[in-house]
This record gives sequence, structure tokens and C-alpha cells, in this order.
Amino acid sequence: MDWLFFGEVSLAGLATGGLYALIALGFVIIYKATRVINFAVGEMMMFSAYLFLTFAGILDWPWYVSLPLAVIGGSLLGGVIERVAIRPMLGENPISVVMVTVGIASVLIGLAEMLWTADPQLLPDFLPREPIMIGEMFVAPKSGWAFVIAACVIAVYLLYFRFSRGGVALRATASDQAAAYSMGIAVPKVFSAAWMAGAFAAAISGILVAASGGLSPQMGVVGLSILVIVILGGLDSILGALIGGLFVGWIETIAGTYLGGEYRQLATFSLLAAILIVRPYGLFGTREIERL
Repeated sequence: MDWLFFGEVSLAGLATGGLYALIALGFVIIYKATRVINFAVGEMMMFSAYLFLTFAGILDWPWYVSLPLAVIGGSLLGGVIERVAIRPMLGENPISVVMVTVGIASVLIGLAEMLWTADPQLLPDFLPREPIMIGEMFVAPKSGWAFVIAACVIAVYLLYFRFSRGGVALRATASDQAAAYSMGIAVPKVFSAAWMAGAFAAAISGILVAASGGLSPQMGVVGLSILVIVILGGLDSILGALIGGLFVGWIETIAGTYLGGEYRQLATFSLLAAILIVRPYGLFGTREIERL
């Protein structure tokens, strides 16, 4: 085996896994706070990437202006979805709430095709192009920088939820909503904050994914991989989202390189099936989590 090539492929897989971990983190934040499984996460990523394309490509604004505007727009989209579509459904049958998120995904795809057409497009370059070398191993610049950005954002999220008042409120709400109410925490505001925080992570990830692989309304299919990650790691586990994201990114890349691109999804879903046979609640999930 060419170990140098294997190392380069592994680094590429971990770089992809870093983005997966960031998206999965946003997914888990929403689930922990509201107990809503968000099937529209991939489409929220896609829509935010189109916002960046609009600002940087169509309006020709600088990337350092377009990027924060697109991320803020994606975060606000999450807040609007929670307030308009999700909050009225709280307390209803969980399957009904899940189907609402599936409907939201379809609406976002249709809206993207109406506004930006269904043709694949490329984002303006904004990531450095200099080669990245780790020893003798080459890492594609876009993948390497995307991983660094994702890791920094994840670190900020973890610090925020560990030390800030908002983070404490979110963790309290995730642990026991009734107790959070009794302690004076505005639980509906926490719900909105959780959706906006999850959408914020999805927006950054969507822009980074589109910068490396191109953009189309069907880009949201990456949400299937994210669903595998959060189920594998445990729907309510932030640690599971981070470890699962890195592992699934690595497995997909290894399978796609050595077996062929058509085996990427087969490898991840086979892994998911094997894990669930042993631990139906995921590697780090709690036993109280119910499977759909």
C-alpha cells in the first residue's frame, strides 16, 4: 500500500469530516433544545450558499462583506422557520413536526430554483490557494482552510455553550424544559436561539462546502450524511456529532477513493446499520432517545 497516498486521502477525509461535524453540531443543538429532527438542514446550507453567491457573485461585493451577510441571513432564516413553522407545531405528534421540516426542505429547493435557476454554479474564490503540506502529504487548500475555519467555529460554539448565560439557558432547557420554566428561563426564546445557532453553523458549512464542490439546489443531499452522523453519534450528543462527523467524512473518502464514488453512501449506511444493531441509541446517545 502507498502509505503517503493513504495519508493524503485520510487528511482529505478528515477535512470533509470537519465540515460534517460543524453541520451535525448545529443539528444536535436544535434537537437538544426543541426535540425537533430537522430534515431541512441540507437545504438551509444550500440557501445560505446562494445568499453568498448573490452578494459576492451577482452584486460583486467583497467576500469579507458578503460572507458575514450570508451567514447572518442564513441564521435569520433559521429563526423565521422556527417562529413560523415549528413553534406552532410544538406538542404535536413528532412525525408531524418532522414532516413539516421535510416540507420546508422542498420549499427551499423550489425557491432556490426560482431565484437562481437549477443550473450548477461556482462561488467566487475567497479561500487562500497556497498548497498546504503536512510533512510530505499534500492537502488541497480549500479543504484544508475549510477544516480550519470549521474547527475554529466549533471551538467558539463549545466555549459559548460552556461559559455564557445563553449557553447555560440552552443546556438547562435541553435537560428539563419544565425546570427551565420554573427558573425563569424564557424557553420560547431559547428555542429561537437554538434554531438560529443551528442555522448559523449550517450557513458557514454550506458556504464552505459550495466553495469546494460547487453549488446547486440539490446540494442539500449532504443532509443524508449528516443524519447518519447524528444517529450514529447519538441525537442528543455534541461529542457524538463531532466524533461521528470526522469518522463519517473519513469513511466516505476512503470508500470513494479505493472502491469508487458509488460506494460512499453504501459505506456510511452500512456503518450506521452495524452501529445501531449494537447500540440503537447511538454511540454517545442516551437510552431515552426514541428512534423514528
